[in-house]
Amino acid sequence: MVSRPDIPVLDHGVIGNGRVLALISPTTNIDWLCLPRFDSPSVFAKLLDLEQGGTFAFQPVCDVVSTRMEYVANTNVLRTEVRCTDGRFDVLDYAPRIPSGLGVDAPLEVHRLLIPREGAARVRVVFDPRPDYARQWPILLGVTGGLDIAVGVSRLCLRTNVPVPQLTNGRPVRIDRPRYFILSYGKPSDIESVASVQRALDLTIAGWRAWAKTCALPSFADTHVLRSALCLKLHAFTESGAIIAAATTSLPEALGTQRTWDYRYCWLRDAAFVVEALRRLSHLAEGEAFVSFLRHVAEEGPLQPVYGIGGERALPEHHLDHLSGFAGARPVRIGNAACAQRQHDLMGEMILCLETLMTDPRVVTDDGEAILRLVERLVRDAMAAAPTEDTGPWEFRTLPARHTFSQVLCWVAAHRGARLARRYGRTALAAEWDRWAESHHADILKRAYNETLGFFTQALDGCHPDASNFLLPTLGFIEPRDPRFLSTVRAYERLLVDDGLMLRYRNPDDLGETTSAFSVCSFWWAEALAMMGELDAAVALFNRLLTYANPVGLFSEDIDPPTGRLLGNFPQAYTHVGLIHAAITIGGLLDARDAKFRAWT
Repeated sequence: MVSRPDIPVLDHGVIGNGRVLALISPTTNIDWLCLPRFDSPSVFAKLLDLEQGGTFAFQPVCDVVSTRMEYVANTNVLRTEVRCTDGRFDVLDYAPRIPSGLGVDAPLEVHRLLIPREGAARVRVVFDPRPDYARQWPILLGVTGGLDIAVGVSRLCLRTNVPVPQLTNGRPVRIDRPRYFILSYGKPSDIESVASVQRALDLTIAGWRAWAKTCALPSFADTHVLRSALCLKLHAFTESGAIIAAATTSLPEALGTQRTWDYRYCWLRDAAFVVEALRRLSHLAEGEAFVSFLRHVAEEGPLQPVYGIGGERALPEHHLDHLSGFAGARPVRIGNAACAQRQHDLMGEMILCLETLMTDPRVVTDDGEAILRLVERLVRDAMAAAPTEDTGPWEFRTLPARHTFSQVLCWVAAHRGARLARRYGRTALAAEWDRWAESHHADILKRAYNETLGFFTQALDGCHPDASNFLLPTLGFIEPRDPRFLSTVRAYERLLVDDGLMLRYRNPDDLGETTSAFSVCSFWWAEALAMMGELDAAVALFNRLLTYANPVGLFSEDIDPPTGRLLGNFPQAYTHVGLIHAAITIGGLLDARDAKFRAWT
């Protein structure tokens, strides 16, 4: 990757517990943290403004020899080793997630534990909260055991075994014994000693490892799949069941552009894909919680593409002009106008989500009739929407069309909805939906596949390639070895690949030309190759894609093809979903090819 000192590098790790998400750099900076929810105003936002955003870091007084960040094995706990000329110490960062009965206790806290390993390094504690996206200047009040931070009517608390003056006057702290820092929202933590912090750390590690043990991993790329699963788990908001698209806002899809969006919300599409990825790994609780969220928002009115994580429908889009932006990319946005868009694919994805969960024998539901009523509503909505234009999966704001992906998902809604109706004895309804699905399937094939160009197009009767069509076999719309799909893949390899990475599309959108590779599209490509029977090519592509992950195995939304730089919001759930699905597909086909599907092989 080409390095430029003026452009931040997304080499961060992410910690969380279902209520808290924080991005931490290998230099120990907390560069992004929003409280009390994922989509709340930021407390630290150095990621979006190096000077004004605010951060929380430990700066060695003497020269730094090296830093190295890694996850504690099979957890979302970060360990950063810092080597200085006067000593070596570890920083352990985590959001406590304590097993409790059949659930977990997840307070609104971030814990930081510094442990000396060699010598006694001296560090300055940089505690610089800038609440409300750096629009408020906080008042820091020294109290017994730390600081209280007044933020309007809210309250942040920092508790530590470091003397309060050394938090505020910049005097160095010797790491000659364990030092802890607990940042909490609303009320002080009840943890008051190194021993209790260590206990919370040990239980958090044990809890994450227990969760990891229940992952049914594929035989291919298992460690990468596990890291992706752990990452996805952090995107699930436990209080409502909502699943966010990414932890951040306004990290640009491409440098020097206005492609800056707020992804800290629950896109129904993205959430459904996350649910299916985790279900295939044998995690069902996240899907059940999301279905509860879906039913809640459905009761509030017509479905929309994206919601706040509490089910909020209105997400007004605003610009934060006082922030300089990631690498100067502006505007910095909060909110997302996509909440008002028409995206006709979402009914199909919701039915896919409902069907796979309701037909899974491990899931027991006592309200099948209520869910079937929701399915009937979704199918009717899909059938009514199919003849009309929408903004498509890429959310074109000014380019409505009958997008192929959306049309296929309308077919999915009726096709899979009919299965559920038949399962519940509604045979007449199932037959009606099947007839419509069959007719619509034929119409899509006729109008979405361009015989002259030799590929499925972005929209019906169109001419542009679109990487979302890689998913057509996965959705059951067409066989992966159908000549029309094979020719589509070959065409996309010619038309959409840049420096070995797959772009979403080439045609100009609302903001002009698109230049970055949307990361999940390359994983879709790898999965398509595997389903086509080109397993060796799929494995080679998948392994090459892994080299673009950051040092702790995380992906953002986009990759800049010439440099390999990660761009876009981070970490991106969609990308890790694509990695999981591709690995499972490749692994299963490799096992079958190599006769490794038997026990003990």
